[in-house]
Amino acid sequence: MEIFMKKTIYILIVLSCLFTSCREEAEIFEPEVTTVTPPDSIVPEVPATPPDSAAPEKIIKGFYLLNEGNMNSNKSTLDYFDFATGQYHRNIYAVANPTVPRELGDVGNDLKIYGGKLYAVINCSNKVEVMDKNTVKRLGQIDIPNCRYIRFHDRYAYVTSYAGPVELNPDYEQRGYVAKIDTATFEIVGRCLVGFQPDELEIVDNKIYVANSGGYMYPNYENTVSVIDMETFTEIKRIEVAINLHHLRADNHGNLWVTSRGDYLGTLPRLYWIDTQTDTYGGKVELPVSNFCLDGDSLYIYCADWSYDSMDHSISYGIVDVAKKEIVCRNFISDGTDREITLPYGIMVHPETKEIYLTDAFNFILSGSVFCFDRDGKKKWQVQGGDIPAHFALLYE
Repeated sequence: MEIFMKKTIYILIVLSCLFTSCREEAEIFEPEVTTVTPPDSIVPEVPATPPDSAAPEKIIKGFYLLNEGNMNSNKSTLDYFDFATGQYHRNIYAVANPTVPRELGDVGNDLKIYGGKLYAVINCSNKVEVMDKNTVKRLGQIDIPNCRYIRFHDRYAYVTSYAGPVELNPDYEQRGYVAKIDTATFEIVGRCLVGFQPDELEIVDNKIYVANSGGYMYPNYENTVSVIDMETFTEIKRIEVAINLHHLRADNHGNLWVTSRGDYLGTLPRLYWIDTQTDTYGGKVELPVSNFCLDGDSLYIYCADWSYDSMDHSISYGIVDVAKKEIVCRNFISDGTDREITLPYGIMVHPETKEIYLTDAFNFILSGSVFCFDRDGKKKWQVQGGDIPAHFALLYE
C-alpha cells in the first residue's frame, strides 16, 4: 500500500507539471509593473542576430516570459521585461486583448518569436496562440490537440502534438505527430506521425529531430528520437537514446544534445548526444539535467530531479563544454544565492551580456520568481513572476 500511494502521488505531481485541462470559469489577471534595474543598464552594445528569425534585426529590446499556470486553472499568463527601462511587466496579455474571455488558457508549454509574430503553445487548451510580437495583440490561433513545442523553417512552423487525450496508460495506442503550419495563413498543411508523446523538436540540415517521451505510458516509456525528412515530410529513422526524452538542442559541431527525464525511480535524468552527420547515438554525460540553454559552446544546465522515494527534488546546476563534451562547472551560481531558489524551472542566457536568467516555480501553486545573475554567477535582481514561470523569448528590435 505504501509503495502504491507513493507512486500515485508521484504520478499526480508529474502530471500537474506537464499536462493540463481547461476550466469552466475565466479569471482576470491584473497588470503590474516593477522597476528592477536602472534604465539602459543591460542593453547590449553589439547588435545581435536572433535565432529562429525570418530576417536579421538589430538589438535585443527585452524578453517575454510565458508562465505555465497551474493544472486545471486556466492561468497561463505572459510577462515582459524591457531592457531599456529596467521594468518588468506582469500579465500583459489581458491589457492588449481585453475581449479574449479566457486569456491564454492551460498550460503555456512553449514560446517563440518568428518574423513579426509571437507564438505561445498552450498545451491542453489545444492551441497555438499567435500574437503580434511588439503589441501582443492576438492575430489568431492554430488548433492542435495536446500541442507541446514549436520550431520554424522558411515559411512554416512545426509543432509537436501528443494527439491523444491526457491519460496514463501503459498500453496507450495513439502515436503523436508533428504538424506543419503555413505561417501566413495559420493553416495546417501536413502531419507526420512519430513516436508516443513527442516533446521538443530541433531542425538541422533539412531534417527535423523529435524527442519521443512516452510520458503517459509509465512504466513503458519511449526511448527514441525520430528523424523527419523535411522535403518529403516523412519519418525516415528512429534513434534509440534513453527513456522519457524531453529537450533537444543542436550545437555548431554536428551534435544534437538530448535530455532524458529518467523514470523518477532508479533511472536518473541524464544528458546525451546524437551525431547528426550519421544520425547515430553518440554518448552520455554523467550530469543530472532537467533543462538547458546553449550559449556558444557552453550548455548551461539545471536539474530538479524528483524522486518518489524521498518525495522531494534534488537541485543541481552545471555547465558542459559541448565541443569537448566535458563538464566544466558544477554550479554557475557563484555567490550562494542558489539557496534562494526553491525549484528552478526555466533558463536563458543573454547572448550579448551573458547574464543568466532562471525562473523559480516555487511550489507549483503560488507565484514564482525570475532571477537575474551576471556573467560571473552573482545575483543582480529578483522579481515576482506568474504561476510556474517557464519559457523565455528574446524580442529583437
